Amino acid sequence: MITVDFPGSRKLIDAIDASVVQPDTPAITDTLRNALCRLIRSQEVILPACVFESTGDHYARRELYRSDEHGYSVVAMTWGPGQGTLIHDHSGMWCVEGVWNGALEIVQYELLGHEAERYQFRAVGSIQAGPGSAGSLIPPHEYHTIRNPSDDAVAVSLHIYSGRMTQCAVFNPEGDNWYHRDERKLGLDQIH
Repeated sequence: MITVDFPGSRKLIDAIDASVVQPDTPAITDTLRNALCRLIRSQEVILPACVFESTGDHYARRELYRSDEHGYSVVAMTWGPGQGTLIHDHSGMWCVEGVWNGALEIVQYELLGHEAERYQFRAVGSIQAGPGSAGSLIPPHEYHTIRNPSDDAVAVSLHIYSGRMTQCAVFNPEGDNWYHRDERKLGLDQIH
């Protein structure tokens, strides 16, 4: 179901459809990551103007497409200067994320252990990603943060999830690499 039509949307959907029929998750995410990088760099897909408009108090999530046939969803995220996430997971779903505009800092975390709702993590790597770069997350290696490191520029990323991402676990810092786990419902911002 196309939520909004934009130049090149059919080319994007066709590329995703061709990727998700691969035989296993690593093949799906590799094929999709390569296709997404190619489409961003070639500028064959022009995202709607509204995804370049940040919201004041949170990063924006705008669903551009959801596949009734394959179940995946495509969400554009808009990151105002300094906006970012807590450590979070993807509720067991694979995801491919591509930077469309600006730059993002992604930090990957390793789960060291947990006691009830307290989780211990260690940062195991970070990257600064610019336009045309893409990465993937495959559970159980899905714990990460995303942040726009700029003081004045908006960043835009495109996220393709294996399903609809309506909630996730977030981890609030308690100190000494310990975090308290909470469930967060994820909303969508209006497309205009």
